[in-house]
Amino acid sequence: MQISRLSILNFKNISEAELGFSPGLNCFVGRNGEGKTNLLDALYYLAFCKSHNNPIDTHNIKHDAEFFMIQAEIHTESATMEVHCAVKRRQKKVFKFNKKEYPRLSEHIGKIPLVLVSPSDEDLIREGSEERRRFMDMVIAQYDAPYMESLVAYNKALQQRNALLKEERLQDESLFDVYEIKMDMEAEFIQKKRQAFLDGFVPVFEQYYHRISGGREAIRLEYTSHLMEGDLQSQLKSCRQRDGYLGYTTRGIHKDELKMELDGYPIKREGSQGQNKSFLIAMKLAQYDFLKQHTGVRPLLLLDDLFDKLDSHRVERIIQLVSGNDFGQIFITDTNKDHLTHLLQKTDGTYRFFHVENGSITQET
Repeated sequence: MQISRLSILNFKNISEAELGFSPGLNCFVGRNGEGKTNLLDALYYLAFCKSHNNPIDTHNIKHDAEFFMIQAEIHTESATMEVHCAVKRRQKKVFKFNKKEYPRLSEHIGKIPLVLVSPSDEDLIREGSEERRRFMDMVIAQYDAPYMESLVAYNKALQQRNALLKEERLQDESLFDVYEIKMDMEAEFIQKKRQAFLDGFVPVFEQYYHRISGGREAIRLEYTSHLMEGDLQSQLKSCRQRDGYLGYTTRGIHKDELKMELDGYPIKREGSQGQNKSFLIAMKLAQYDFLKQHTGVRPLLLLDDLFDKLDSHRVERIIQLVSGNDFGQIFITDTNKDHLTHLLQKTDGTYRFFHVENGSITQET
């Protein structure tokens, strides 16, 4: 999959941009705060119908403007596609695929497989289990539409059960039965999908980590779920009273965890900055492989601030990896053009440089 043309109006600090891209590496160079990450976020928006770092749509409109617009022409081996999105203050968001508006935005997820590596990935290690579940969900949803539908249905039933738990008056037990049966049904489907994903994902992740790190450390990912202890409906019924005291549901796939270990210990506690970033990049490259395998196309790969916290040997291994034939179109940001040029000249891939300054993006010759 390749983006041949990208148009941007009033997105964050980018007033206007008309860009054509290399099918290989596209490098955006400039000082911090000039708009490099905003350009990558525009691409992310096209894939997921939302910003990666600001979930409130109108906050992504340039301060002195009334709307923003992002539009792209995208090519695969079999088709040419056009994606258009626009957000106007006090109006509904518009998202079109080949000039047809979606009745539901969720139908667009998976149309543009995309993997983003960014500094915020550190939240996967640093924050709670919700971040790691979100990682699994975002990968699976890009190639499995029924998974997203099941996840939405589970969360709706979970919200309804939580609402019952918070009511002060005694509730009809049959109401709990209705929501718990629904949660059990959807949870079984979701847990099996997550387990199947991890079964295929972990060996690829381990391979990438050892290629990036030089094989010096032992790493591990382990998926855990309450459903491994038995059917969810029985668990929910047995903990109704306790959940009532707490006011929320304590059992279910919304509590699933993805444990991350380095040399037998939680990486959150043991890992250096370089080891943590290598761990996270390996997860994202494995995500890329997994999506490529399940969608039949090479996803877009976005690398934001790749060189921060990595030694030169690890960076060079990553550049060598992504510039090979296994990867497609890549978008990368950096503050040091000379450093990036030196690494790219050691590869056989094609690349193009863009200079970014105060939201203005120009191709360098």
